[in-house]
Amino acid sequence: MRRTTITFLATLTIATALSAVPAHAHSRGTGAGTGTGMGMENCTATACHFDVAPGTYDVRVRLGGDTAASTGITGETRRTLLAETPTGAGEPVTRTFTVNVRTPEGEPTGAEGTPGLDLVVGGSAPALADIRVTPAAVRHTRQIFLVGDSTVCDQPGDPYSGWGQQLPQYLRKGVSVANYGDSGESTVTYLADPRLFATVQPLIRKGDLVLIQLAHNDKQTDEATYRANLEALVAGVRDKGGRPVLVTPIVRRWFNSDGTLNNGTALLVNGLGVDHPAVTRSVAAAHDVQLIDLTARTKALVESLGVEGSKALYLYNEKRDNTHTSAYGATAYAELVRDELLAQHLVPERLVR
Repeated sequence: MRRTTITFLATLTIATALSAVPAHAHSRGTGAGTGTGMGMENCTATACHFDVAPGTYDVRVRLGGDTAASTGITGETRRTLLAETPTGAGEPVTRTFTVNVRTPEGEPTGAEGTPGLDLVVGGSAPALADIRVTPAAVRHTRQIFLVGDSTVCDQPGDPYSGWGQQLPQYLRKGVSVANYGDSGESTVTYLADPRLFATVQPLIRKGDLVLIQLAHNDKQTDEATYRANLEALVAGVRDKGGRPVLVTPIVRRWFNSDGTLNNGTALLVNGLGVDHPAVTRSVAAAHDVQLIDLTARTKALVESLGVEGSKALYLYNEKRDNTHTSAYGATAYAELVRDELLAQHLVPERLVR
């Protein structure tokens, strides 16, 4: 997202958490601000920093002003929190969203990032008139945890982007995305590394959604182990009262001569012949787990765009990469996930943008 110098159109009011609540990393609604810097000093022309503890926060922004504008908000590790929003001259709009603040702020095995909440104001003609940040109320906030690999995670640098990094823009205040996707992880490593599922599981509260997409790096995982690992993740979520959702992996952009993706490389069949999407569907059916068949949805989209049109979804032009998605592709795939969250009544319509 292009960063353009902006002129603030009104006094910027910022309310961080003032109550003396003990800070607890990764908790919801318990983050506490320091009570300092309660005004314009929290922002520069293109960014705002809030000195808050790890937690979950509601953000309300007013966009627009005397002239036509177009403004988007990203935050933390390049998460798209609010898609670029056009406003007419003299027609400001208010938007709200909920954001997860944690350490590390992006990939669980990556850099810690900057403490507090960092937001970047961008867009083709950005205009931020007002912003307010408050702790999210636990009882009124839904959390969506993401368990995944590099195709899901908050990618730290351009041109890479995971679909989980783009999902927050489709959600309103009252539901946040805690993206614990991590590059290079398989079902084996996600269960073995204490920074991954062992960290996620204690944070899950009753009713939280946990979307699980792991397959791309299970290249040498046999079918019995892959199945058992998915079952262990499902059981671990349910043990905490959470609601597991199995997600089949996004396809690789690997075409046959007839313009289809009907081959093992594209459809994530590993070197041992393990059909990851098929096993995931089987586990979901056997254990009464809701399923987002992202393999089928992304296959249909890629095939509809064709060999040339689908290049922009991935990093083919930049890296000759047919596995990892561009920001454009990640956004398109996040939209498919959004559609499934709605269709399967996993998130109420009123909380979806």
